[in-house]
Amino acid sequence: MAEIENNSMRLRMTDSRKQRFQDLQEALDEKTKSKALDKAAKYTVRMRGGTTAVPKGAIAELMQLAEEQGSVTVAEIADVLDTPEVTVEYKSRWTVGELSPRLLSECQGNL
Repeated sequence: MAEIENNSMRLRMTDSRKQRFQDLQEALDEKTKSKALDKAAKYTVRMRGGTTAVPKGAIAELMQLAEEQGSVTVAEIADVLDTPEVTVEYKSRWTVGELSPRLLSECQGNL
């Protein structure tokens, strides 16, 4: 149960909650729990929406885009889901007539 007093908050830290906070800090590359919680809260509001500040979240936007177009590309998905808190970007690369170094080493390993 959380208690808020004098602009601070205390949380009862169970083992599972401690682990979740550690995982959150690691996933969001934050050194403090408070910054990780802030970033996660902002991201959740941007994705979910349903608030005065963000009436329509990115998930609803993505679903609507797919419904309107019939499908969406990976680049379009990345564009909708990209936020300052958790960046999402898509890069595509293709070649014709040459093997990539990774594919070449895989082929040589199978000889």
